Amino acid sequence: MEIQVNPTRMELNRLKGRMKMAQRGHKLLKDKRDELMRKFLELIRENKDLRIKVEAQLSRSFANFLLARAVMSGETLEEAIMYPKAKLELEATTANVMSVHVPRFTSPNGDGDSDAYPYGFANTSGELDTSIATLSAVLPSLIHLAELEKAVYLLADEIDKTRRRVNALEHVLIPQLAHTVKYIRMKLDENERGALTRLMKIKDIIRGD
Repeated sequence: MEIQVNPTRMELNRLKGRMKMAQRGHKLLKDKRDELMRKFLELIRENKDLRIKVEAQLSRSFANFLLARAVMSGETLEEAIMYPKAKLELEATTANVMSVHVPRFTSPNGDGDSDAYPYGFANTSGELDTSIATLSAVLPSLIHLAELEKAVYLLADEIDKTRRRVNALEHVLIPQLAHTVKYIRMKLDENERGALTRLMKIKDIIRGD
């Protein structure tokens, strides 16, 4: 289906310019899509490896916490962890990855208080100490995992948008422009042939006189 235009030489030149721009844009978008896919797959692999590591550490922390519950009274355990001592502050910024603004989290005070235990060690079990220590150690990885998962989501959304633009150019706009350019050329050639035929008839009439 061609675009509705007047079949003139000026319109032909304008549409040829549009088609060149569309073809350049199509190539740039395809390159962007391919680079986004490469970065996306890279982040997916990093995210998978980090998630496995974080889940393993969290499982160890929870397992030790359950052991602590088994050997400590409920009141003692609740009293020990009632008032957390460690404090973590986060600053959220963004980084540009292929024109996608992905989150970055930084802590002004590092990874929090190095002493994560909110209790004395006299009435608590070693399992609780291990659980708290493991949970404190996994926190930076957990924050980085949050960054990665959000970045993966944002890149996937941008890949989908870019893919739709590429398809729209490749299967809709560029074919329409090419078809319209071909139509205008045919009409111009037809008009030229008609004009030439009329000129020849006029010459014949003049000669006949």
